[in-house]
Amino acid sequence: MPPVYFHDLDPIAVALGPLKVHWYGLMYLLAFVSAWWLGRSRIRKGRLPGVDDNAFGDLMFYGMLGVVLGGRLGYILFYDFKTYIADPLQMLKVWEGGMSFHGGLIGVLIAVFWWARKHRLHFFDVVDFVAPLIPLGLGFGRLGNWINGELWGKPTDGNWGVIFPGSLPAELQHLPANSLRAMAESGVLDQYARHPSQLYQMVWEGIVMFALLWWYSSKPRPRYAVAGMFALLYGAFRFVVEFVRLPDPQLGYLAFGWLTMGQVLSLPLIALGLYWLWKSHSQPTLQPQLPEEAN
Repeated sequence: MPPVYFHDLDPIAVALGPLKVHWYGLMYLLAFVSAWWLGRSRIRKGRLPGVDDNAFGDLMFYGMLGVVLGGRLGYILFYDFKTYIADPLQMLKVWEGGMSFHGGLIGVLIAVFWWARKHRLHFFDVVDFVAPLIPLGLGFGRLGNWINGELWGKPTDGNWGVIFPGSLPAELQHLPANSLRAMAESGVLDQYARHPSQLYQMVWEGIVMFALLWWYSSKPRPRYAVAGMFALLYGAFRFVVEFVRLPDPQLGYLAFGWLTMGQVLSLPLIALGLYWLWKSHSQPTLQPQLPEEAN
């Protein structure tokens, strides 16, 4: 069996003196750029009638604030409240990770509500429009977790396992990277290999969910349908992957020896997704309207 992969990626993409650009931050930039590009394409196809590029740019700006502020505050409230209360300056170190999808989702929904009200649009028409723009960003975020070597999975004896230096016993973590790499190549560290759960999530929550949601929303759907499909897919994919992902150490398992906070927060999404899909059967369908048709 070939040796498992030893994770020794540098989380810093570019270092210019005291200025350090982290891969994690670049992943967020890619997430926003991809959402902007996809959204602008649909705006120009009239998928959100009455909204031009400038108005969509405002929506992206408010959504970006919602993701960053909501994601950070959500992580603090849901996952590590005591640590951040003890050291509030940790809240500013976004490049070190510590973002919550569920908190970011709440932040985005608040931003969408404010923007939709300002432009006199139905809240769920905007949510349905925004939902397909999100999965690629989720995939980029999980890739950032992978590069950071954080949020690893449970132990595995499969040859796809990954040795994360941060997950090794304390007596090994102080060894130089080249020594650890040599030990990994010799197979000594195979017993510490773990599921690369970040990559699982990148594939399922990012690539697969984007493909399914983009296809599903490629033609007009009744109000609530796209939002419902998003919530159902994300909740289900996240719930399943959590079975091979280790819970945050400060929380551990919440019940039954396997239930994690990520699963607890995903259950309401699954329920909402099913409810919105059911509700969509009695709702109108927003039809595309090109700008010249609106004049």
